[in-house]
Amino acid sequence: PLKLEQFQSFCFNAIMGSGILGLSYAMSNTGIVLFLILLTCIACLSCYSIHLLLRSAGVVGIRAYEQLGLRAFGHPGKILAAVIITLHNIGAMSSYLFIVKYELPLVIQTFLGQTSSSDDWFMNGNYLIIIVSVCIILPLALMKHLGYLGYTSGFSLSCMVFFLSAVIYKRFNITCPLDTFGNHSVDTVVPDEACTTKYFTVNQETAYTIPILAFAFVCHPEVLPIYTELSNPTKRRMQSIGNVSVLGMFIMYFFTATFGYLTFYGESTELLHTYSMVDPLDTLILCVRLAVLVAVTLTVPVVLFPIRRALQQLLFPGKPFHWLRHITIAVTLLFAVNLLVILVPNIRDIFGISGATTAPSLIFILPGLFYIRIIPSDQEPMSSRPKIQAACFAALGFIFMTMSLTFIVLDWISGENRSLGGH
Repeated sequence: PLKLEQFQSFCFNAIMGSGILGLSYAMSNTGIVLFLILLTCIACLSCYSIHLLLRSAGVVGIRAYEQLGLRAFGHPGKILAAVIITLHNIGAMSSYLFIVKYELPLVIQTFLGQTSSSDDWFMNGNYLIIIVSVCIILPLALMKHLGYLGYTSGFSLSCMVFFLSAVIYKRFNITCPLDTFGNHSVDTVVPDEACTTKYFTVNQETAYTIPILAFAFVCHPEVLPIYTELSNPTKRRMQSIGNVSVLGMFIMYFFTATFGYLTFYGESTELLHTYSMVDPLDTLILCVRLAVLVAVTLTVPVVLFPIRRALQQLLFPGKPFHWLRHITIAVTLLFAVNLLVILVPNIRDIFGISGATTAPSLIFILPGLFYIRIIPSDQEPMSSRPKIQAACFAALGFIFMTMSLTFIVLDWISGENRSLGGH
């Protein structure tokens, strides 16, 4: 069984996503106040979603997302839940490996004291993600239980705290306007608003902030598998620790976004790349890159567990644990994700579609529908306040999904190229 501190670090790790690197970009398109309002709303909705899942699981004694789907809607519900979890977490694993693909060569480049990339094989991100997958991720993914990953999750969280500390420190060491590396012209005219703090703003890209923030709080596929291994599991204990995890990540997200935004203002994009524009050989940013790489690498096995569980529930229901099946699924998943990251040069559109459908499904739609179907009507009739709230919650998910898909399609039609952060 998981110890309390292991469980807490798992919750933090499950929530923490690669989208943290794009939060300052999101804030630059909303302003500080609107960003805080949106972040607060989505964090509260995420806690409520965990409550619905735990309540549904507690009533029927089931602690697997797919089995809740089976209980609520029969075999189609089980298949739907398993497919959504698989697609979402494959997207999450791919986003983590994309960070390894693009950041690890820059780390090696900095170690070698170079300011530009070379054609050497060890500077090729495709080779590097294969090496990292085989040597680090696969051995961790072959663990039988999540509990063994408790210590790596804690270390991963420590790396992201270091990342936040560096973002805060750099806020007071980088001046605005930016003096970018290799561009020291004194004749450049800088607009007055380039270094002005915005508290409330709406522009064409503001609509993308909600998907970025929603994806940053998706932890729901991992909640029930972790709950299964918790020692002395109770709904109240699970909910309180889940709330603490969401609050902790809320604080980390807000401070990362705020100090990143106050460093680069309108120039905010993906944080690590923006720091490299200032000084590609910065030692502190090198250490931050290493910390982020360690964090995302150690998170991949944690994300892989729910996918493997979903596939086992779908393809081998009721079968006892078998090492060959356990290993085969892990190797196949890692092979598929590596292939995806290597072959697809720009995966933004794929993530956009899967994120706009799977994230609202996991946070809003499925927990709300499960609750309505599983809680007996003699306990709570459809006219009761909890079930009306759950119905509204599921409806909110459908609205969010429709909006996200609409914005993505409009973005494709307009042909504009925007940066998005993923989970």
